[in-house]
Parts: sequence; C-alpha cells; structure tokens
Amino acid sequence: MPAKRRAPWLVAILVLPYLMSGSTPVQAEEAPFDAATTAAPGEVQTIPAFRLQSSAKATQGGTKISTPAYDDSSWVPVPARSTVMGGLISAGKYPDLNYSTNLRDKVDKADFTVPWWYRKTFTAKPQDGVHTFLRLPGGVIPSAEIWVNGTKVAGPDKVAGAYPEHDFDISPLLRSGVNALAIKAFPADLCLNLDTDPCKHLSIGFLDWSQPPPDNSMGLWRDVQLAESGAVTLRHPRVLTSLQVPALTSADLTVQADLTNNTADPVTTTARGTIGTISFNQDVRLAPRETKTVTFAPEQFSQLHVANPKVWWPAQMGGQPMYHLALTVSVGGKLSDQGKADFGVRRVESAINPEGDRYYEVNGKPFLVRGAGWQPDLFLRNNPQRMKDEFGYMRDLGLNTIRLEGKEENDEFYQLANQMGIMVLAGWECCTRWQAYVEDYDWWTPADLAIAKASATTEGLRLRNHPSVLGFYVGSDTAPTEPVERAYLDGLAASGWDAPIISSINWRASPVLGESGNKGWGPYWWVPPNYFYGDQRGGAFGFEAEHGPGPAIPDLTALKKILSPKELEKLWKDGKSVQFHLSPSDNFDTLAEFHKAIVERYGEPRDLTDFVMKSQLANYEVNRAQFEAFGVNQSKSEHPATGTIYWMLNNAWPSLFWHLYDYSMAPSGGYFGAKKALRPLHVQYTYDDGMVALVNTGLTEVPGLSIQTTILDENGVALHDQTTPATAPANGAARLVDVPLPEGVPTTYFLRLQLRDSAGKLLDRNVYWLSTKPDTVDYEDLGWRTSPQIDYADYTDLERIPEQKVDVKAASKATGDDITTTVTMTNPGSKVAFFLRATVTKGSAEDEVAPAVWSDDYVTIWPGESVTLTAQYRRSDLGGATPTVKVGGVNVENLRVTAPIK
Repeated sequence: MPAKRRAPWLVAILVLPYLMSGSTPVQAEEAPFDAATTAAPGEVQTIPAFRLQSSAKATQGGTKISTPAYDDSSWVPVPARSTVMGGLISAGKYPDLNYSTNLRDKVDKADFTVPWWYRKTFTAKPQDGVHTFLRLPGGVIPSAEIWVNGTKVAGPDKVAGAYPEHDFDISPLLRSGVNALAIKAFPADLCLNLDTDPCKHLSIGFLDWSQPPPDNSMGLWRDVQLAESGAVTLRHPRVLTSLQVPALTSADLTVQADLTNNTADPVTTTARGTIGTISFNQDVRLAPRETKTVTFAPEQFSQLHVANPKVWWPAQMGGQPMYHLALTVSVGGKLSDQGKADFGVRRVESAINPEGDRYYEVNGKPFLVRGAGWQPDLFLRNNPQRMKDEFGYMRDLGLNTIRLEGKEENDEFYQLANQMGIMVLAGWECCTRWQAYVEDYDWWTPADLAIAKASATTEGLRLRNHPSVLGFYVGSDTAPTEPVERAYLDGLAASGWDAPIISSINWRASPVLGESGNKGWGPYWWVPPNYFYGDQRGGAFGFEAEHGPGPAIPDLTALKKILSPKELEKLWKDGKSVQFHLSPSDNFDTLAEFHKAIVERYGEPRDLTDFVMKSQLANYEVNRAQFEAFGVNQSKSEHPATGTIYWMLNNAWPSLFWHLYDYSMAPSGGYFGAKKALRPLHVQYTYDDGMVALVNTGLTEVPGLSIQTTILDENGVALHDQTTPATAPANGAARLVDVPLPEGVPTTYFLRLQLRDSAGKLLDRNVYWLSTKPDTVDYEDLGWRTSPQIDYADYTDLERIPEQKVDVKAASKATGDDITTTVTMTNPGSKVAFFLRATVTKGSAEDEVAPAVWSDDYVTIWPGESVTLTAQYRRSDLGGATPTVKVGGVNVENLRVTAPIK
C-alpha cells in the first residue's frame, strides 16, 4: 500500500525500518512508547514491523502471548509483509541461499512444520462512537488465528486462504494505552504434485518454476492495518468506466463504494465525492449493521457523463493519464470515514474469431498481446525499487502485457502497470489445490468454494480500478468445473468486474464461459527459431498464454555467483546432468536438448566461457524469432496471430531457465533478442518464406521509409545489397521484400537489415546469422514440453571467423543519481566483429552494473562501421567506483576502457 499519514491515535511503540529487500539484518526495536492522541476518522495505519517466533519456542498460547505485558524481546524482528522465511532471511539467519544448493542444505524444513507467531504492540485511545478495525487487505498463508489483548478474534475457520480480505472491529477489546496483537500462522503444505503431496490449501506455490521455499510461503505476505471510522465505514471506492468507441469523445463514469453501519441503530449518512472538478453527493439510509453499495450513476448524476475524456492507452499506443476519486461519508455533519482511488478511462474488449482464437481490443483498436509471465520473489519479500526496475525492463523490452499465474500482486504492482502502460492478465495458478477440482482430484469442499469466491472478490476489488487490467483467467492448465466457476464469477461480479474473464490458458472450455480461445500447446523447452513460423501447435497463430524456448543461461559473472565450481563444470560439459538451479520437476531439470542444440549448431563448447557465449547466441536468435513471428503474423488474412506470452519474464530465485533477464537483473542474450524483435517500428526476416517484413505497433501509418537488405559472408564480404522503399502499416505488419540466396553462399552467412526514414536516419538495424542447412523439427511427434529436433542448422563456420580488434570510446554523464554512459565501437579491420557485448562494470571489478537499460547490445559490426550504444543506470549502483566499459564478442577479445563521469 502507498505510504499514508500516520494516524495520530495510533503510534507504534517499537519503531523498525521498513525493509526493502531480503538480506540486510533487521535492527532491534526500541522499547519506550509514544502516547496516543485524538482519533481521526478515515485514517489507516499499516503496521510497519513485527516480532516473529516459532510456536515450538513460544509455547504459552494466544491468551498469554497477546497480552501487552508478554516479553517478546528474544523474538526475531521482521518487517511488514514477511513470510516466515522472508522474515528470517531479513534477520540474517541463513547464509546466501542463492548459492549452489544452500537453499536445500542450509535450511531445516522441520522448523516450518509447526505454527509461527507474529506479535506487535501499539497504543490506542478508545473513544465513544469510534470504531477501530484490524484490517487484513489479503489473507494469511495458509490460515491463521488472530488475537488481541488476550482474546481470540478469529480462527483458521475464518482466516484461511492466501487472498481473502478481513475487517475485524476490535474496538471493544482495546484499552487506553498499550495493546497487543498476535497472529498465529499455521504450517503451509508443499504442493508440487497432486499425486504425492498433501495439497490441502488454496495458497501460493511455485510449481515447477523454482525450487520451493522451505516454509511453503507460510505467514504474513500482505499488510496488516489498523483503520479508524465513525458510525459508518466506507470501503472499496471504485469507478466503472464506459468509453465511447471508436470516437473516444465521451465516457460515462459510475462511482460505487460499500458502506457499513457499525451501530445497532438505523443511520442516515451523506456520501460525497469528487473527481477533479466534478462533485456529487447523496444521502443513504442504513439499517443496523447493514452493508450497502452506494452508486452514483450518470443517469442520475449527469456530471458523470464526461465529454472528451483523457483516455488511457498501452505504452506503444498512447499516453497513460489517470483520474482521482475522493469519497467521504458523514453522519450528522461529522466525518465518519473516507476513501480514494485512482482510475483510468479505457475500454477493453475480447472475443473469439472465426478460427476459434481469442483476440483483444483496447479503445476500439486491435491489440496484439506480446507479453511475458511474472514471478514474484521466492520468499514474497517486498522490494519496491526492484519492482520499479523490473517494470522499467518491461517497458524497455517493448512488452505490452504481463501475466500473473496466481501470486496476485500488491497494489504497487498495478500502480506501476498503470504508469508504465503495461497491460495485466491476472488469474489463478495451475497444478496445486487451485486445480484439484478435476479428473481424479475432486477434492474441493464447501470451505474451498467459499475461499475461492472470497478470493475472487478481494482480488477483483484490488484490480478493477486499474486501467492496465486486460483480463482474468479463472482457470490455468484446466478450466474450472461449474461450482468452482460460479464461485469465481460470483466473486468477481461482487467486485463490479468489467474486464474480460477467460476460462483457461489452454483450449479447454468451462460450463459457463465456454471456449477459452487459447491454445496452451507449449513449447516450454528448447526449439529452434523457425519452429515459431510453422502452422504446428506452437506456431505463431492464435493466442498462446504461455510458451517459450526454456533454457536461459546468464552471463558468466552471474553464473559464478550462483553455481559452485563443480556445478559450473557440469553445466558446460554434461547437458544431461541435473542442475539444482533448474526446476524441481524432472520435466525441466536438465539442459539435454539445449546442450545438444549448442553442440550440433555451434560446435562442441571448448570451455565454460565458450559455452556461455554460444548460449547467448542461441537465446538471442530464438527469443527474437518467437516475438517476431507473432508480430509479422498478426496481419495474416487467415489464422492471424493474436497474442504470445513468453514463459517467463523473470525468476523468483536464481535460475537457468524461463527468464528474459536473470535474477541479478543483468540482461543477456535472450533479453536483447526479445528487445530487438519488439521495437515499435521494426524490420525483420521471416524464417518461413525468406522475406523481409515491417512491423509497426503505432496507430498511424508510416510512409517514406526505406529498407536496405544486405547478405554477407562470414568474412563480411557483401554478396547481395538492395534498397527498397516501404510504408509501415498502422498497428500491423507487411511482408515486403524477398531475400534471394546468392550462388556460392557459404553454409553460414549474415543478413543485415537497416530501416531508414525519408531523411536517411537509421530507425532500426537487425542482424541475422543464417544457415543453408535448416533446423528441422519432427512435427509428427509434437509435445507440450518440446518437439524433437531431428536436424540442425550449421553455424560452425562462426568458430572460424578470424580474430578482430575494435576501437572503443566511452564517456559518462550524470544527472543527479542517474548516469548515462555512451559507448562507441568502431571496426577498423577487414573482417566482421561478431556479436559484441558491452557492459558497464564497477571499476576494474567483474561485477556488472545492473539494472542497466541499454539502447542495444550484442551487436555485429562490419569493417569501417561504427555503432554507438548508451546505458542508463544509478550512480549509487557503482559503489563509488569509476564506470568501466567491457567489450567482447565471438571473435573479439575482452577489452576495457574507463568511462569517467563528467
């Protein structure tokens, strides 16, 4: 939640810094308390920290532990939003759990088979007519008891599930002065396999994405708050927007909020609201203890019919303006409660086309989804700066959508999505109890259905004001059965949900929603670039909500931070060896297919460095191909591409697969291949028919362009060169130029594409290494995981490119804490300088400065050419060192130049 003004009536006795990330030990809290003052209706105070202890050590029970006098000085201080593991890590209880097998070997899982206590003391000054609520904006994993001042407020029969919110009126339990809150989180079960694991809870799991957290995410992963109101409480302010399309000249706003009478008597409250200069109000009669939704509709309040609204767009299509709603309720002229919400005006629609594929429109325009899957931190730790950096990478990559499979995020995530113009596809996770309603796992109970409905309502209310929301999946790998589906739909309806709801990420239909319009066919592991251009299961047609080429090898510096020397040796020598930093599932625990493709396509790795470089080549070309294939096929007359979600954007924990940048936030080959494909105005090669195409994500046609197509041999000699005039279609793609294959072309050759505007300015540059011997997949043996590759492109000529030197100049400029380093690389020789990687390091150290946003990287330069790159990063990330640029490539030895800050 955003930081809020401290409630004057509620003061933490013990002050603890709000920890932003995982490893810094938390300092002990201070003992004296500050006296509470006058109450303030509408104030919400987030509890900033807790003390944590295992019930194996704190054995006294809730009655004793929740009394103010209880001594918790030996307990572990932890920040807000701390699972048990997250809190213990923040307190420095473990060694580096990112390294090697420490996560498995240095943590005793038995510690988490018993409940753990969270405890906090606070001061209050109870007053007549004032109601204090203990507010859980989300659930406790997997369930909890709540205690205040020796009294049990709720048990696991009520506080259960990762998501449902709760409000408890604890006013009768408060005393003037010191009070105590204690929350007992129960053990969470492991659920990697429905056949072998308990899978009892509607919780949060990491499936086959990562090694599991030893505590199975038990504990407080969302805020705990204390809220103040008078006789009437106001909750969940929200705005439903109806935008006129395609004109976009007017919008109707419907404002709603939930009002609750906290008293035993009828009450009349006056609800007032403002949106900018628009104001509105009405009186609402509430029966004793009644909760009612108050609605301000444009039919009754004409001022809510807005002419020429500021329209919110995804990043590549327009701006991201937001509106602000403020609401109050008063009784007898006295403020009782208040609420606010930011919202955007946009229209999202979705349907299924004649080929059976789902498609989306935003503000009346076709919207090709080109996104990736999101992973939160493995220990669900809160790190606002890292989240902001990750959204910066999404925007830099050119992605327009992020997908959440379960692990619904906190408010800051959606606020960043709004600001950055990134659409969000949310939904429930697969393969755990969330999916145990089908086939042989008909396990769901009435309690599960209630938790599911409450979860849908809570997350619907959290999401629904955000214009970035594109849709919600109520099923993942399967579609829900009718009772489950109705629980979800009823819960979302209660939130006023107005975005598309989809039954499943694959082809399965549900009883109410029907067909999903998704494919769900994979792949999830290595396939060659041309795979995505075919008409087979995983090809670039229709909508694919999760797929990708799997293995993603970080750069050498990042690898050495997470793998032991023995693991590093196995990495490059033995693709069939199990790696702990792959998946816990035996579907994805070795690099066998990827390693074989490296050997067959690029040659046997000579050493670890050579393996890493060849991995970057493979990751670059296949990631580029996936996004390019969907980009160019969006304009096909039959079976067009409507969306692709790359599996995945990031990792929850350092891993060797499923990411566009590694856990250290260092972008490598796969990142820059995807970024190249996702440029807003892009020239590309099509593997299926050997043509050059233009893709434009903008809403207007771009005339007056030219495309230069050059074929070169491995020595950089031009074998073919032509320039063709071109026009980029609006919000679409066009195949324009045939690429002839000259006689005598070697097995491995280069294709360089350059797009210029009418003034000759270079807009896009794209370099391919291609082979006269194509990759061949056995399409008769297609699978969801991957499809067998039976023959391989031959790029072994790349190993024989003569060594080349490049000249490098670099300089840095500072604007506050922001540094921009400019790097110019020139090839003064007679041969190609292939696949050059530039990084900024902390002086002479090997540590790469990350995150860093590069204009481009892994570039290829021909004799006489120069390429200039820029990198943007924080001065504070240099650690006081002088920025140094390191450049190296396939046939260029590493060199370093300093880039002093001016």
